[in-house]
Amino acid sequence: MDENFKMVAKTLFGFEDILAKELLQLGAMDIEKGVRVVSFVGDKGFMYKANLGIRTAIKILKPIKSFRITREQDLYNGVKSIKWEDYLKPEGSLAVDATVHHSIFTHSQYTALKTKDAIVDRFRENSGTRPNIDLRFPDLKINVHIDRQRCTISLDTSGESLHRRGYKTATNIAPINEVLAAGLIMMSGWDGQTDFMDPMCGSGTILAEAAMIACNIPPNLMRKEFAFERWQDWDVDLFEKIEESLLKKTRDFHHKIFGYDKSPSAVRKAKENIKNAHLDEFIHIQHEDFFKTQKAGTSKLHMVFNPPYGERLENLNVEEFYGNIGTTLKHGYPNTDAWLVTSNLEALKYVGLRPSRKIKVFNAKLESRLVKYEMYEGSRKAKKNL
Repeated sequence: MDENFKMVAKTLFGFEDILAKELLQLGAMDIEKGVRVVSFVGDKGFMYKANLGIRTAIKILKPIKSFRITREQDLYNGVKSIKWEDYLKPEGSLAVDATVHHSIFTHSQYTALKTKDAIVDRFRENSGTRPNIDLRFPDLKINVHIDRQRCTISLDTSGESLHRRGYKTATNIAPINEVLAAGLIMMSGWDGQTDFMDPMCGSGTILAEAAMIACNIPPNLMRKEFAFERWQDWDVDLFEKIEESLLKKTRDFHHKIFGYDKSPSAVRKAKENIKNAHLDEFIHIQHEDFFKTQKAGTSKLHMVFNPPYGERLENLNVEEFYGNIGTTLKHGYPNTDAWLVTSNLEALKYVGLRPSRKIKVFNAKLESRLVKYEMYEGSRKAKKNL
């Protein structure tokens, strides 16, 4: 039986609660929320499971040492004292990335360089051989986090960011990050029990993430590689067992997921990505201008979308565009919960509808709002009087 150890899942601002909930449902222990991070405890099998199955994590780190630093030499000494030969062969390769909040260590690249020097010096002194630096495909990826006088050295179990699911080969301008898309859908409360729509679907990310949530498909099944697959203790049999156990928990989906986009090239790209994700049996994409559409049928519809903003709004009249969103929802989409995310907070005023929820989120570094508009059959007043 593998021993349990502490891990840290990094996420986006505002996603800590849903990440903690995901970890709990997956079986993590000792879950603690921080800012953009959630720590937890599990064994090696759970480390594999978290990387495969968590939708709202960007990375899963495995801390191996924490120490106090007040001067530059403390970093070198602390890193050099770690038994790196337990994790890496002398002829292996490594990469280091750093996050720093410290008066002495103000430059992350310099911190990464000093860390690399300490590791290389240890190997050279002990074996006469030194590992190589490989920033793209290292055998061991190391994360350094310095917060005031506390330095934590972790192994990066994920490698490339977990938002890179592996299904997206075609993108448009400013595509939405997969982790952000999954988190927004989960925040919206969609549970796969109604039809789902993205009326401005771009490259299809929201649709793909919605389908995987509905069917409980692990989000990272299609990734080419995780960092832990290059580790000395990599257990392919255990990994395949974990993968199989997650696949057994997938569920049937009895509703429709569909997307519109008025750009023919976006529709082509979205269809290609959905096909890559093996989700085309669940998702239907059409070349349509949302502002010229109406809801089909009377059943409940759940809508999540990311309308154009910033660089994609150069040729658009913001007031008219967002006004059209409100008009289309009001007149064409009764019995719909419509959620949209935008960093153009001013533009929301032009929608002309009162949101029932507003959640602060970040899209990359842009402060944004996820807002909900509840569209009733008939008027809201009539609904209240029932």
